[in-house]
Amino acid sequence: MGEIVDLEGMLKEIDESVRDEIASMPEVVDKGKTLDISELPIEARRWFKVSEVFAVVADLKGSTKLGTGKRASSTASIYQAGTGNVVKVFNQFEADFIAIQGDGAFALFWGDLNFERAMCAAVTVRTFSEKFSERLEKKWPDSPTTGFKVGVAEGRLLVKRVGTPRNPNEQEPVWAGKPVNYAAKAAQTAEREQVIVTGTVWDRIEKNDYLAISCGCPDGPSTGIWENTEIENLPEDEPEAQGRLLKAGWCDTHGDEFCNAIMSGLRKREGLDYLRAVVQRSQFESAIAAKARAARDLRNIGPR
Repeated sequence: MGEIVDLEGMLKEIDESVRDEIASMPEVVDKGKTLDISELPIEARRWFKVSEVFAVVADLKGSTKLGTGKRASSTASIYQAGTGNVVKVFNQFEADFIAIQGDGAFALFWGDLNFERAMCAAVTVRTFSEKFSERLEKKWPDSPTTGFKVGVAEGRLLVKRVGTPRNPNEQEPVWAGKPVNYAAKAAQTAEREQVIVTGTVWDRIEKNDYLAISCGCPDGPSTGIWENTEIENLPEDEPEAQGRLLKAGWCDTHGDEFCNAIMSGLRKREGLDYLRAVVQRSQFESAIAAKARAARDLRNIGPR
């Protein structure tokens, strides 16, 4: 028989903790665009603020249908092959923080080349998902269709380590802010083998020819790899909700070249002036998208 729980005493203690916490505001330390996870406090009432964080969320489609009954071993194999390798991708692109959440994972990128690392990771997960899905369908043709849906968002975050002070196994960073939540909403809106980015992320992508314009296989460079989309479950007046959907992964021929160009900080490709103009005009194809873009421009979230 378990120990007797002093429920009344516990609830009273928790209520007093809430009272004391809201009586005075905690310290917030602005860390700019850099953060050292090892410095996060557990007992001190101190939060760190970090700007320009890119969140990439990978969500496994239809995972609730996989089940743990007769298919328990195959489900376990799918999770290991899927989520385990998504984490490997995030590690390859030097994510600054990685967490596994249920049937997927998310990664945070800040500091040098944070945008480039995040987008290369997102496109790589999308590309990996295609062959991942094909292998699963070949191995288990009667199993539910699955694959990864990817969302990307950007913004400021507050972070503090929360949990049991004397037990590191019961401590986790809490990330307060929009990026993780908005990236999760974007991933939920997507279908498998799609990447959806929020409005601010697209504002960065449209300035990078290696991301905004296709390599040219097989019919020449094109802007058709992206299309406008509205991210579900975000507020109607939220400019970030007017995002973009990527329908393609890395090209078998040019993927390695493009990925490494992006990771090297390159943005421009020769002879694409016309298509570059098409990319920029596409933001204003609808009044809603144009209004959202104007609102994002007014937010002044820092130099780009």
